[in-house]
Amino acid sequence: MKSGPPIVTVTLNPAIDQTLHIPGFAAGRVNRVTASHSHAGGKGINVACVLADLGHPVTATGFLGRKNVDVFEAAFERKGIGDGCIRIEGETRTGIKIVDPLIGETTDVNFPGLLPTQDEMDALLRRIDDLAAPGAWFVLSGSVPAGLPDDVYAGLIATLRGKECPAVLDTSGPPLRAALAPVIQPDVIKPNVEELSALLGRPLDHPAAVRDAAASLVASGMKCVVVSMGGEGAVFVDRERALLARPPLVEVRSTVGAGDAMVAGIVSALIQNLPLDEVARTATACGAYAVTEIGAGFADPAAYRNLLGRVEIEPLEH
Repeated sequence: MKSGPPIVTVTLNPAIDQTLHIPGFAAGRVNRVTASHSHAGGKGINVACVLADLGHPVTATGFLGRKNVDVFEAAFERKGIGDGCIRIEGETRTGIKIVDPLIGETTDVNFPGLLPTQDEMDALLRRIDDLAAPGAWFVLSGSVPAGLPDDVYAGLIATLRGKECPAVLDTSGPPLRAALAPVIQPDVIKPNVEELSALLGRPLDHPAAVRDAAASLVASGMKCVVVSMGGEGAVFVDRERALLARPPLVEVRSTVGAGDAMVAGIVSALIQNLPLDEVARTATACGAYAVTEIGAGFADPAAYRNLLGRVEIEPLEH
């Protein structure tokens, strides 16, 4: 039975992720596919799948194309995720992920997304307003579809703040910049180091520099900033502490959705009021588990629990 406060994930630009395994992939020549998998995706959808598998009550909302909605509906039913998505004309985009298992790299090929109208955006805003009970957590994830303004997440966060709903944001570029205005600001953000470096306009080439950048954002009003650095781990900063979490070594099958699994771990730990070191441990173990599987969610909870004790946590002193 799922327990805890309700969680809502918002995915404005979902995708059907098709993962192709191509050993020795190279552009400009014939490549042989050794395995292929397709599943419902998009950053917020991935977050919802992990949260559901961790035992949290979660509803997914956002836009889905009517022409290929079946794959999403099947995933929601299978994992017990509430379906709050707005159906619109067209097909949800496909995201092709080319995994080269020989070198552990993933190449993304993303198709254009849906083009929601203003009426459809208004319908989504009404749906979010209906779901925004005081105390509900919202996770706003992913890119913004063409035709919607860069400040769409900023507007949603302002609405959620008025509803007393904590907001976690995972996006990049202009939508992230717009959402960090001092009077708006989400409670938590999780950029990767490249995204944060681009936002601040300076290189962040070691954990101390990442810590200082994250601490400056916390000082401006956020409760927690998490900056992922791939295999090097992640920096976690709140108003009291700064930590570096290093993941255990695992066999990497696909890096698709690893950041989304981290977001789910962050939310799961924060909802339980765990201290920062346990937030870091939970999120890092979630991300480490995600790269061992194809698709979103936890097929083997015992394997995830085993990883928890293998995460290395160290303080980042100023």
